[in-house]
Order: sequence, then structure tokens, then C-alpha cells
Amino acid sequence: MGNQMTEMLKGTLEGIVLAVLSTQPAYGYEITARLRDQGFSDLVEGTVYALLVRIEQRGMVDVEKVPSEKGPPRKVYSLNATGRAQLEEFWRTWSFLSERIGKLQTDNAAHTEGEN
Repeated sequence: MGNQMTEMLKGTLEGIVLAVLSTQPAYGYEITARLRDQGFSDLVEGTVYALLVRIEQRGMVDVEKVPSEKGPPRKVYSLNATGRAQLEEFWRTWSFLSERIGKLQTDNAAHTEGEN
């Protein structure tokens, strides 16, 4: 992943993880695997785990410890009302930004074509 992609991902990863959890509860590795399946192939597990700690501390998820067949119990994260509200805000912000960026891109393309 290029540096620009990495920086953009940092700014949106919280909303992306909340969106993943909005479909069903999951533990850290499972979230990372789902994101990789969605094309975020360079995503590092440690980044997701650090984010999960932050959203847990901010009260956006409920956590249940579930026994694991091997190793310690897994922390399964599920979106709660606070997390759902944060996700709704993320989608509103995303829509606003993507509309504006799309317009800039269209305007830029029209301007570039006018120069040729």
C-alpha cells in the first residue's frame, strides 16, 4: 500500500471496523480476515487490535470473552448503541466528503479536457 493509501486508511479505519461489526460480532483476527477479504490485503493485525482497544475504551462496543479451542479466551466485539451512533455519523461524514471529492474530480477532469 502506498503512503497516501495508508494515511487515508488511518483516518477511516474506525468507521470501517464499526461497519464490519454492524453485520455481526467478531474477534480481532476475524475482523482482520474479513477486511482482507474485502481487499484490505496489507492491513496489519496489530493495527486492528489497537483500534479495538480504543473503541472499547470509548464505549462503542460490548465485549464478551468466549472460550477458544486453543489458547486464552477470545474477546468478541459487538456494536452497541454508542457504536451504532458513531457508525451513522461516519456514514454521514463519508457521504459528505465523497460527494465533494467526486465533484472536485469531475470538475478537474472537465478542466483538463478543456485544456487539450
